[in-house]
Amino acid sequence: MAMELRPYQQEAKTAVQAEWAQGRRRTLLVLPTGCGKTIVFSKLIEDCVRDGERVLVLAHRGELLDQAADKLAKTTGLGCAVEKAEESCIGSWFRVVVGSVQTLMREKRLGQFDPDFFNTIVVDEAHHCISDSYQKVLTHFDCAKVLGVTATPDRGDMRNLGAYFDSLAYEYTLPRAIKDGYLVPIKALTIPLQMDLTGVSVQAGDFKANDIGTALDPYLHQIAAEMAKNCRDRKTVVFLPLIKTSQKFCTILNEHGFRAAEVNGGSEDRARILAAFDRGDYNVLCNSMLLTEGWDCPTVDCIVVLRPTKIRSLYAQMVGRGTRLAAGKAELLLLDFLWHTERHELCHPAHLICENEDVARRMTANIEAAGCPVDIEEAEQKASEDVIAEREEALAKQLQEMRTRKRRLVDPLHFEMSIQAEDLTGYVPAFGWEMGPPSQKQMQTLERMGIFPDDVECAGKAAKLLDRLDKRRMEGLTTPKQIRFLEGRGFQHVGTWQFDAAKRLIDRIAANGWRIPNGIHPGEYTPEVAQQQRIDLFDEVSSW
Repeated sequence: MAMELRPYQQEAKTAVQAEWAQGRRRTLLVLPTGCGKTIVFSKLIEDCVRDGERVLVLAHRGELLDQAADKLAKTTGLGCAVEKAEESCIGSWFRVVVGSVQTLMREKRLGQFDPDFFNTIVVDEAHHCISDSYQKVLTHFDCAKVLGVTATPDRGDMRNLGAYFDSLAYEYTLPRAIKDGYLVPIKALTIPLQMDLTGVSVQAGDFKANDIGTALDPYLHQIAAEMAKNCRDRKTVVFLPLIKTSQKFCTILNEHGFRAAEVNGGSEDRARILAAFDRGDYNVLCNSMLLTEGWDCPTVDCIVVLRPTKIRSLYAQMVGRGTRLAAGKAELLLLDFLWHTERHELCHPAHLICENEDVARRMTANIEAAGCPVDIEEAEQKASEDVIAEREEALAKQLQEMRTRKRRLVDPLHFEMSIQAEDLTGYVPAFGWEMGPPSQKQMQTLERMGIFPDDVECAGKAAKLLDRLDKRRMEGLTTPKQIRFLEGRGFQHVGTWQFDAAKRLIDRIAANGWRIPNGIHPGEYTPEVAQQQRIDLFDEVSSW
């Protein structure tokens, strides 16, 4: 029986094929860890093979290649040839090849392939693909369609990836995955233990592991004591910068009453230890960044990141080891220790979910102040509202002018503030096509939907606005015209209201000769309160 894709997986597959069909040959697919990216590209590969294509799956680690080959076989029945070390696909009748980038990048090996040997290339963990080794292989097969698959990248990653890829075909966000029930909720707890990183140097855009290990050493006993308070009864994975630090911390944890084990790249009994941890013989697993990719243990319900990083994709991969669903698992607890650094912005739980840096900073401060585990979705919502309120205050005069302007269309900034959309307000284009001016079709559609198009600065922003407008229509939220009308009369954040609530109010105003009815105070009015008042009045009348 053919495997049935989840709705978002089918959407992703269709979106990638649409990008290719429209001539955008290099496209990205973004799925959070645990959402089945391997299944999606396996089903895409199946269609490619059915069309007579030859496909290369490119990765930098043997575990990822093995995982891809295994998933392909299970979901599609397709076998794979291997291009790694002494193994070669040349002469094989298999249409799919899993290949190591370290092997293929070698001149002698690459020279054995015609540039048109592969029709399609899938790059697993695509955030690596801008490196010289990947680019050497991709440039050689320049005629092939390329799909890059990655977990949630940050804005810096996207700008970098945008230099190679033509588009983002589909993105399934972490909050949506949690809301849809495919990943567990994440609760973050900030531990007020300040570790000094001011002496740690940076290499290739991130902290040097050797320096971090030295900086971390004096705090290991304190960290173990904090873990004993907060996650003694949880199944925990700890990420550390060095093997020696990981081994030392494992010993300390056992001294504090944990059943801890350690694995690293040199562990001869790694498979045995991982299996023992999986069945519960150990309740803590220490590793020096070995388990960031290609390893799954769904029952993990606590993550401790003791490898501070500036790279969001790396941070997301670490946390992603604990977001999968499992029987009896209600949530993931993410322990966030405070690192003291004056020079570098570090990843915190906020960076798993926030697109805007201002929101991330506010969310980090709010979680720290809470002193207890906080749901990151709720924390993001509160931080976003705080930042928007500050921005509205700063732009009060400009926004007031927009609200009262005699114009039948809504200014984009006014619309973004009204619907409280930080992702729109802080939008930065990543791909080449996004940076160009809006198309005539985009301008016409925006105008038809009630947005003043002349102030939309680029095609990417126009596309994002149109997508948001379409989603709002499907969710039954207010239109730009409703926002313009009601906010022009002093009502606040009409963009957060339901369409029907706004329509009822506008109908009342119309019935009152286009004057605000008595008893309604626009600056204080909310549909929820109005609805409750109607219910109370009905109950009162019914009791007479």
